[in-house]
Amino acid sequence: MSDNLLEARDVTLAFGRTPALQGASLAVRAGEIVAIMGPSGSGKTTLLHCLAGILTPDAGEVHFAGRRTDTLGETERSVLRRDRFGFVFQFGQLVPELTAEENVALPLLLGGGRRGAALREARTWFGRLGLDGLEGRRSGELSGGQAQRVALARGLVAGPEVLFADEPTGSLDSHAGEQVMDLMVDSARERGTTVVIVTHEARVAAYADREVLVRDGRVAAFSAAQEEL
Repeated sequence: MSDNLLEARDVTLAFGRTPALQGASLAVRAGEIVAIMGPSGSGKTTLLHCLAGILTPDAGEVHFAGRRTDTLGETERSVLRRDRFGFVFQFGQLVPELTAEENVALPLLLGGGRRGAALREARTWFGRLGLDGLEGRRSGELSGGQAQRVALARGLVAGPEVLFADEPTGSLDSHAGEQVMDLMVDSARERGTTVVIVTHEARVAAYADREVLVRDGRVAAFSAAQEEL
């Protein structure tokens, strides 16, 4: 049995006539933090989206927890993303009409949780992430660093097995970026969460256990030895 939690095997994907992935392969172990690096247009975000079930590859296979996921229907992949994955994006993508605590509680509510219990669980994250007193604010009333920490709490609140982070510090200054990465790594280690980070910043990749380089739609190099898939 493989000890890999997440795998892409010779994944190919094109947008029209433009190739994005050309036989990309990657394996991630449970509890591992992996940084996917590469220049703009290299295919690193597309690879993350295939691993997360957001995009379906044209060819190749994607596996999660021993189950092939690229052949699942959209409804099944939506349930997988809701129940077992968490997400943090570059600009947070908070729902502007909701308060900070409602944004954090959103995955729990979408999973069928009761509103009161979901909000109580959401509030526990504000102290952990240095956000006490900001529970009732909306995204427009938060700094970039505060909003991204709210997004991080939203990504982790439901206890996902994998957290996918796409340029999580790309819109932040260096100090706020370091805060977010420290909190992300500490929270993931504490909960045993597997983390896949897409970044072009070496200082962000340095938080990972392993770095992977994507070039021209292929995984070109690893920072450490990689087992054969």
